[in-house]
Amino acid sequence: MITPEERSLNGQKVHSTSKKDALLKGDLGSVGLLMFLYMLQGIPLGLASAVPMILQSKGASYNDQAMYSITTWPFSMKLLWAPIVDSVYSKRFGRRKSWLVPIQFLIGVFMLGLSSYADAWLDDPAGPRVVILTVFFFVLKTLTATQDVVVDGWALTMLSRENIGYAAICNSMGQTAGFILSFYVFIALESADFCNAYLRSEPLPYGVVTLSSFLHYFGWVFLATTTLVWILKKERAPPPDEEPVLGILETYKQLVRIMRLPAVQKFAIFMLTMSISFSACDSISWLKLLRVGLAREKFALVTTVIIPVKLSLLLIFSKRLTGEEPMNTFMKIYRFRMVISLFAPVYIWASPFMIRTNEIPLYFYALLILIYGSIHVSQYSMFAAKSAFFARSSDPAVGGTYMTLMNTLNIVGYSWPNSLVLLLVDPLTFKSCSTDSENTCATKELAEECAGECLTHVDGYYVLIAACTVFGLLWLRWALPTIRELQKKDPQEWKVKKRQQEKLEQSDSRRTTNKTVTQKLLNGA
Repeated sequence: MITPEERSLNGQKVHSTSKKDALLKGDLGSVGLLMFLYMLQGIPLGLASAVPMILQSKGASYNDQAMYSITTWPFSMKLLWAPIVDSVYSKRFGRRKSWLVPIQFLIGVFMLGLSSYADAWLDDPAGPRVVILTVFFFVLKTLTATQDVVVDGWALTMLSRENIGYAAICNSMGQTAGFILSFYVFIALESADFCNAYLRSEPLPYGVVTLSSFLHYFGWVFLATTTLVWILKKERAPPPDEEPVLGILETYKQLVRIMRLPAVQKFAIFMLTMSISFSACDSISWLKLLRVGLAREKFALVTTVIIPVKLSLLLIFSKRLTGEEPMNTFMKIYRFRMVISLFAPVYIWASPFMIRTNEIPLYFYALLILIYGSIHVSQYSMFAAKSAFFARSSDPAVGGTYMTLMNTLNIVGYSWPNSLVLLLVDPLTFKSCSTDSENTCATKELAEECAGECLTHVDGYYVLIAACTVFGLLWLRWALPTIRELQKKDPQEWKVKKRQQEKLEQSDSRRTTNKTVTQKLLNGA
């Protein structure tokens, strides 16, 4: 068994936490740049997360939400083009800047060009144009996913080996900052009620910003800041033995070799199944809260209280989350999150009894902060721990591709259960019209035909919560020993061996076998 002091990312000794703190001074500028690049990445991600809340307030169905959830797929598909990003570049421009600069320029131009149409798609008299909104954000997130490939790969060479664990903190805190701006701040400023109550002396029927104006502003932000990065940041050329240059075909072959590693295959099963336990809670709970009657701007405003707590905890526990065995911390938080996720459906069930008038009681908001905050703090802590494990396990020889594979497994494992439960919630819900027992209120048209009230007999949300919880309990019995085994593996078991190295090992093995056979024959004689 390898001791923690001997465990490393690149076959090198990992420094202790105190040494990390001393060495971080040499990487402060790089840490700041990485955090900024991840913050830019959080802008499109936050906007994409805000749209479902707007759609819900405009009467979109769960099937519409399931269709829109397709926008999460680019981060699951980026593995397809990650080898191209890793291998095609201009030496003069820099391996990572060759992609970062044009991609971020494209994001800015795309946001500026489509800012003229976004509001019209949301406010269409026939209902929100979910299909075209899905296409729009699918393209935007495809560009953002490509930027993520570049930044993940750059982080492995921008930071020193001793400080590589801080890439996870940069990722978490940077994305969180971007998410704050484009989700919480946007939702609040887009709401006419919020702006009239807190920002205006005379009420107006619209907010301070709209989706179109927000896209327009941050389109220019992307263009301006990318220009500065292009001019001011000089990319360090890594040593050939640390990150060798491979052709496109060879990079795809390396990807296949990575996926054939037994450690990676077992870890892939872990990642693809870990989020099933929380999928019903994460994807449906807060949408149902809006249906109960909580305004989206109030939801955004109240939950902003969680942000400083979340960031503070990430800083306080960063050493533990990026330590030698981060997945031990991950599994402890996982069990806590399973417990706290059971409080969410209870809270949703009780919400109609708490919201009886326009005046929502303070204890309702206190419970929301407690439950929602606990879930999201644990979610981000788990993300930081996973990212640290990715960085420590990845082979720097194919850094961008390896990190992208790890992150792709993470996102696929989160996305597919969420899309599935959104598709299942309506079929598992059984209703009937109070004045017509044959009317099942299964569609919007049938609900409109009901002269009375659509009564819910079985809510698919609670059925899915129960099913996911049972799965989670069974999953833990397999996952706990599995992740312990993976963390104890020699770092070489996570690395891709070159063909020459494989031939040498096979040749050495044959020599050893021949010597053993010869020795036995001599002994027998």
